[in-house]
Amino acid sequence: MERKEGVVVGAAAALVLYTLALGLLGPVVSSALMNRTISNTGSIKAIGVGVYWDQACTNPVSSINWGILEPGSNVNRTVYIRNEGNTAARLAMATSNWSPSNASSYIALSWDYGGQTLNASEVIQVTLTLSVSANIAGITSFSFDITITASE
Repeated sequence: MERKEGVVVGAAAALVLYTLALGLLGPVVSSALMNRTISNTGSIKAIGVGVYWDQACTNPVSSINWGILEPGSNVNRTVYIRNEGNTAARLAMATSNWSPSNASSYIALSWDYGGQTLNASEVIQVTLTLSVSANIAGITSFSFDITITASE
């Protein structure tokens, strides 16, 4: 009978330790997972073009709120780009001023612009895609600038 009581006492002690460990480590693990979401608002600079939220080009884009992002996610934003020069042009996009500086190692911006020539005053729809690496670590917020340039 003593052996059965010893097993019961041992099991009870293990259960108490397990419950205490969950109580102590649960918030730490939960906090670590919650801190992996990241947020951003990116600013847009346009050279020779206008960047707008609407096809009528009445609502200019000065920044893009990408919202709360999860590791491994992609977020799309649709904008309209108008050639505001006098001649046909092609577009180029670049990012700069990343903060923190290592954010560009985990976060990338792309677009679906196909390289076509835009005539003066022509408007095209473009989708910008922000991609966050599943391996991102240590970044809870970030910022960067987007520059869209028209050139002949």
